[in-house]
Amino acid sequence: MDSSVAGLIGMGLCAVGFNGAGLGIGYIFAKTIETVGRQPNAEARIGKYCWIGFALVEAIALYALVVAFIIMGYIPSA
Repeated sequence: MDSSVAGLIGMGLCAVGFNGAGLGIGYIFAKTIETVGRQPNAEARIGKYCWIGFALVEAIALYALVVAFIIMGYIPSA
């Protein structure tokens, strides 16, 4: 296998991190909406933890993007 092909496959595998982050963000906000629907008076307390969770999940997507760019820098040009 050529090293450029291996690099492109590695960049494609980094996209799995974006899928996981999208699912995680959707799950966080769905549970927040469900919880606020059951206990509306807890919205301020729940919202704070919702945004903290969102930031942590989004950081994972940014790590995947950084790794993809690092791999892209090591792919030899043809």
